[in-house]
Amino acid sequence: MGAMPAERLSPEEERVFEGDKEHRRQEIEMMRARITRSRRFRAMVRVFTKHGLMHLLDPKTGQLFGGVRGREDEERLRNIGRRLRLAFEELGPTFIKLGQVLVTRQELLPDPVTAELAQLMDEVPPEPFSRMAVVLDDDGPESLQAFEWIDPEPIGSASLAQVYRARLQDGRECAVKVVRPTVDKLFQTDIAIIRKMAGRLHKRLPPQVALSVDLPGLIDDYYSSSVDELDMRSEARNMKEHARLGEEFETIGVPDVYYASSRVLVMEFIDGWNLKEFPVDFFTFEERFERMVDLAHYYVKTFSEGYYHADPHGSNLMVDKRTKKIIGIDWGMVGRMDTLHTEAIFRSLLHIRLNQAEDAAESALDLIQPTAYTDPVRLKDELRSMCIHYVNSEQGSRFNWGHLLLQLIQIGMRNHCRIPTGLALWSKGFTAAEGTARWLCPEISYHTVVESADVQILRRWLSRRFNFRANASLIAEMGKLAGTLPRRLNKILEKLAWNDLKVPVEHRIPDESARLLNRTVNRLTLGILAGALFAGSAMLVTFGANGIDEMPLIRWLGEGMLWGSAVLSVYVIWRVIRSKRG
Repeated sequence: MGAMPAERLSPEEERVFEGDKEHRRQEIEMMRARITRSRRFRAMVRVFTKHGLMHLLDPKTGQLFGGVRGREDEERLRNIGRRLRLAFEELGPTFIKLGQVLVTRQELLPDPVTAELAQLMDEVPPEPFSRMAVVLDDDGPESLQAFEWIDPEPIGSASLAQVYRARLQDGRECAVKVVRPTVDKLFQTDIAIIRKMAGRLHKRLPPQVALSVDLPGLIDDYYSSSVDELDMRSEARNMKEHARLGEEFETIGVPDVYYASSRVLVMEFIDGWNLKEFPVDFFTFEERFERMVDLAHYYVKTFSEGYYHADPHGSNLMVDKRTKKIIGIDWGMVGRMDTLHTEAIFRSLLHIRLNQAEDAAESALDLIQPTAYTDPVRLKDELRSMCIHYVNSEQGSRFNWGHLLLQLIQIGMRNHCRIPTGLALWSKGFTAAEGTARWLCPEISYHTVVESADVQILRRWLSRRFNFRANASLIAEMGKLAGTLPRRLNKILEKLAWNDLKVPVEHRIPDESARLLNRTVNRLTLGILAGALFAGSAMLVTFGANGIDEMPLIRWLGEGMLWGSAVLSVYVIWRVIRSKRG
């Protein structure tokens, strides 16, 4: 986002825009009207068929596209991932964002597929400024009159929004982020279709996989985060909240927010370089080290308080030429996770560095929840074996902490554990944070820098456990227990005195077992019905044949029943064979 000459709209261009405004607004409304479920569904089917992607699920393993077993399989999966990426890019913003989320779920997709999806480009051809200006006119601060000038060429064009450089009437230079005119309607329409498809796909998963992966929940979480990303007011709140969290760090910052509406965000313009593009001699070693430590401690602080930035890579961080601060410029993909889960992650990391693999495995079990299909002995053994590899991991090693969290998720999936929905995005954010810090100062171990924040982590844990609200809720619960205990004990003693104490035990059949039982009963009933029809039809045919001149109707009725029993028998056999194949 380096300095560039800004071009103000000429008076003639402004008059043309004013005269053309209603025409553009009608054009946008027509574009929105053309976005319907039926059209989008046909477009999805057409694009997926065009790219040969109508076989997403291996029904035996429950894994998308099946597993990798050799070099030929790897090449085949890489080709499928390439076609999937092209299909997502062709289908537009909803699928581009969905692909970026799926990259974090490496326990669901094979590595060759996620490697291709990781290349999904968020940069897309820009909308004409005349259309974006309609959004600015409707939702901007005092329409276009709030700007002294605005450059009609965007400095950034993503799938959801475009960013323009401008100057406010009071002289402040700013970056103006504008949501594309039809992207909200497109998201709502696509998500409704994707949610229905995910529900059907979830029913086809093997029961042990379905317990581990909540596909409808994953889609709902993706939808809610995408809706937040479409609302510029939500991004403005994220920026203000993270500016507050980063106040103690002198070398990092967040742009000031000048104005925010549902579709327009006006913020401070940062004149500088992308973190991966700044001149080598711009910072001394001491300055780079200071910024790496501040970034690492800032990430630890936000993570330990339950926040995560799912995309803190170098492209979203700017080096300010004037202040030399590291500035985060994109705050759309920001979410929250249960602080108890984040505590479990950091406890596990601390135990690993002390070679306490048993304790690290116990902490990890606070994250992933075993199900009825989990072998707890095997799960814990795999966790212990994994943790040992990370005890003395070095800078640049593949055994980094971001990889550790992804491996933890994969082990949980292999052992049919329930994975928290937000954990994969949290892991992606942690991995990107580690990569960014290493890029900034590769001479220093990121693990060592994070360990220097141990006291900070412990202080936050204790402050959450022993603050006024936590103590007040504990006292309230204890007071309720003490106040109601005599009455409850009296009721129990009365039941015992009258020999009327009952302990109801309710056994709930698992859903899969109930469905299997229903299918078995239905097929058995159909089989008995087919047998009864066959026996009755045989009797009628025999009886009608003996009196062929007198009772032809009985013979015809018997033959009809015979054919009906045959069709019913074939149907029952077909259903049994199909269920065995599935």
